[in-house]
Amino acid sequence: MNIIVPMAGRGSRLRPHTLTVPKPLVPVGGKPIVHRLVEDIANVCNEKIHEIAFVIGDFGEAVEQELLEVAKKLGAKGSIHYQDKPLGTAHAVLCAAEKLIGPTVVAFADTLFKADFKINPDDEGILWVKQIEDPSAFGVIKMNEKGEIIDFIEKPKEFVSDLAMIGIYYFKEGERLKKELEYLIEHNVIKGGEYQLPDALRRMTEDGCVFKPGEVNEWMDCGNKEVTVHTNQRVLEHDWADHKALVHPSVKVNEAIIIPPCFIGENVILSHSVVGPHVSIGAGTHIANSIVKNSIIQHSTAITNSILQDSMIGSNVVIKGSKKDLSIGDFSTYHA
Repeated sequence: MNIIVPMAGRGSRLRPHTLTVPKPLVPVGGKPIVHRLVEDIANVCNEKIHEIAFVIGDFGEAVEQELLEVAKKLGAKGSIHYQDKPLGTAHAVLCAAEKLIGPTVVAFADTLFKADFKINPDDEGILWVKQIEDPSAFGVIKMNEKGEIIDFIEKPKEFVSDLAMIGIYYFKEGERLKKELEYLIEHNVIKGGEYQLPDALRRMTEDGCVFKPGEVNEWMDCGNKEVTVHTNQRVLEHDWADHKALVHPSVKVNEAIIIPPCFIGENVILSHSVVGPHVSIGAGTHIANSIVKNSIIQHSTAITNSILQDSMIGSNVVIKGSKKDLSIGDFSTYHA
């Protein structure tokens, strides 16, 4: 099985954190979003993942190497493909056209999920969905009496369904999807200046392809700072429940208290502080005389004499004397 991960967007809603790092590489619970995403997919697959194709913009060689390492850690080959212009979700997938071979999962890298179902290799297609209270802001599916998906409606003004598409799709035959994506491009089937993946899905259903819903138990967004901090909270709770080691043995604790669940990375120093619950701290960060709750702090940052909650702090940041909810990007200094 191949996985295609379109992730060419820079994530403007998560700025300033995405000014220096693509959104899918922002860590939650100490691990990049995209790494957790492909792990989640692997957990519902019954087949070995052969290749993970990352569709990116001009992110630089360091980012590309990090993505290839993500694939390697999952025992898969990694490949890099480029989307030079923002021409929509269908166009993004087609940028990795040569990987649309056999069983294929397409997963947009701004969401995480938890699910109990397993992919049935006999199914022609599966769309990951989540039941939500207000479907008017999402793309939803419409089903027939057999529980098969027959249509895809973007942001319905009138109620059609409360099952929202979360941006992850399984195709038994990647070649079939490739054919329909190429049709959209060749016939200029375009909406709002972009080629949309649901238009290809609709053509596949009209051609007899049967899609079924794969309903997830939890859908965790990473679109902006607030929801990413909440996703970090939920990820830590899941990892804690699974008895995963979250505090690196090199962490130095000097008259400090850690309230779990927290992820604390390599060579972190905590002095005269209270950290947690729901805090992720990257490698080499120092926290002194502070209280930190429900926050994400990246690597090599120094925090002193501060009280932080619901915050998102980048790498190589210096913070002194803060008593507020902060969102600060890499290489910044904040003195209250």
